[in-house]
Amino acid sequence: MSTVRDVVEVLAKALTDHHDQIRVVETEHKGTTLVELYVAPNEVGRVIGKQGRTAAALRTLAATAGEKVGKTVTLEIRDGRP
Repeated sequence: MSTVRDVVEVLAKALTDHHDQIRVVETEHKGTTLVELYVAPNEVGRVIGKQGRTAAALRTLAATAGEKVGKTVTLEIRDGRP
């Protein structure tokens, strides 16, 4: 597991109640690392926060963790519906 993925997963688990429904997928594409955070559909609002402030903070922390290992990181938040 990568550092960026670990950071996103730990923060998502701290923000939500349904830890078993959290899934973090990390993919590389043209020099950019895409991290997709899947959470339970009823908890997407918690992860996004009021006016997107929590999501913005998560994206900043993911980007900072990526910089420490020399990666450009983009974080996308998605609901975990199959």
